[in-house]
Amino acid sequence: MLELHCHSQYSDGTLTPTQLVERAVAVGVKALALTDHDTMSGCQEAAEAAQAYGLTLIPGVELSTVHGGRSLHLLGFYPDGDRLKGPLQTRLEGRKQRAEAMMQRLQQLGYPIELPEFPPGVAPSRPHLARALLAAGHVQSWEEAFDRFLGEGRPAYINYAQFTAEEGITLLRACGAVPVWAHPYLFAGGSVDEVLPELLDMGLMGLEVYHPYHRRSQREHLQQLSQMHQLIVTGGTDYHGPALGRTAKELNSFALPLSLLEPLQRAAEQLHSPLLR
Repeated sequence: MLELHCHSQYSDGTLTPTQLVERAVAVGVKALALTDHDTMSGCQEAAEAAQAYGLTLIPGVELSTVHGGRSLHLLGFYPDGDRLKGPLQTRLEGRKQRAEAMMQRLQQLGYPIELPEFPPGVAPSRPHLARALLAAGHVQSWEEAFDRFLGEGRPAYINYAQFTAEEGITLLRACGAVPVWAHPYLFAGGSVDEVLPELLDMGLMGLEVYHPYHRRSQREHLQQLSQMHQLIVTGGTDYHGPALGRTAKELNSFALPLSLLEPLQRAAEQLHSPLLR
């Protein structure tokens, strides 16, 4: 009944924040975190919809950082939105520049595309480019767009602006947000066992154990690491919309218990205490 990783149209999801809340309620979710990429612009709308439906809305964000030259994502829960607003605006500008650079690279490769005008607060991302490739007839599927052009290491891929994992963790904690390593087994820059100690030294507080890309054995190992290092355990379907992506799952597929939320709330309260002084 707990979902701690979801996206809306403010990043690369296909539903509005209100539609996301409505779908969550329909499948039995009781507490939902909106974690759009590098933006919290949809949180207010989601909170208002959640209140109308009696759903607990957890404000969040998914920061795009780089560690060891590879993309590493950090989830941040319960941030002070006012403190995070300026830094996120900088991240949004970086995303726009990255999308434009990837468009130029696709043009050079002979696959021109057009992107729509994005409303304020929307974070452009590779799925937007994938949809444009589909619309232009250059590919036949979402998977083909990433396999041929947009996946890490593919010809049109451009890495994020150099915003390190350490900078991301420091920023989140300074804004009262609990920093959690998103989908650790998707990280291509080293093994979980090698990278986790480095992130712990930076101030990481949790691991996303439950994720569609994690096999059962990987989830079990992440659970062991969480117990060993007294880390917060989170999870979610990384929901982007109905039937979107290779391993897309419906909301509430993991049926995570609400009890997982309690340690996360306590950690956030501890981080917020110094901010209130």
